[in-house]
Amino acid sequence: MSEIYTVKVRDCAKRSAEGERAKDITYTLQVPDDRYILHTGERQGVELPFLCRNGACTTCAVRVLSGEIYQPEAIGLSPELRKKGYALLCVSYARSDLEVETQDEDEVYELQFGRFFAKGKIRKGLPLDED
Repeated sequence: MSEIYTVKVRDCAKRSAEGERAKDITYTLQVPDDRYILHTGERQGVELPFLCRNGACTTCAVRVLSGEIYQPEAIGLSPELRKKGYALLCVSYARSDLEVETQDEDEVYELQFGRFFAKGKIRKGLPLDED
């Protein structure tokens, strides 16, 4: 029999018409320890951000505020970001009661990949030109 944990998700990725992050939307989920948090939330009628469902992008990224999460398949997060408390809900399991906060996808993407892109020299021509 699996353990059931309470997962509170503060959905800060939602934005108002003025572009302000919503801080007062919190969902409370009951999540079995053998089910992904995102999938369980969907089954409970909660719409959270996602895209790939494979742990490869950062659309479903959260910051763990309290509790323990297990995410062995989160290939879209570096070990450094995991140590800083980031997780991907699409491939994360609760290992205790949790409180997490959704993140702006662009912020997490920049933390993860921003240091690598647009850092090289610009050259004219098509990418396949040999000259």
